[in-house]
Amino acid sequence: MIRKFKKNDINDIMQIWKNENIKAHQFIPDEYWKRNYGYVKEILPKAEIYVYVIQKNIVGFIGLDQNYIKGIFIDTNNQSKGIGTILINKVKENKNTLTLSVYKKNTKAVNFYKKNNFVITNEIIDKNTNEIEYTMTWNK
Repeated sequence: MIRKFKKNDINDIMQIWKNENIKAHQFIPDEYWKRNYGYVKEILPKAEIYVYVIQKNIVGFIGLDQNYIKGIFIDTNNQSKGIGTILINKVKENKNTLTLSVYKKNTKAVNFYKKNNFVITNEIIDKNTNEIEYTMTWNK
């Protein structure tokens, strides 16, 4: 089930955010994510967030800032079950275009976005990590 974020969801989604960033980005030191945890926890509630719930447990979420996907995270135990696609489709409902950034080395995510009709539209070096980052775009 998808529902809008509630303030008391923050600790659950931040746990998923931290765990999945560390697992998906083994090419970036864990300290980077731990150092940014407080900042993300503070700004995340300002985004438009949808959570995916199974038996009262949040197993994934997607965050938007207008047409920009700030992130999509699915708990490891629930990946490859279609939840990410369901969340992407939810935000596509009311948008004509969406963009996001993803690290080139995160091939699993890049392939997921391609499967969901996003195309690479730009490539930059993330100044915080010195990693190549793609901008990917979806148009209705």
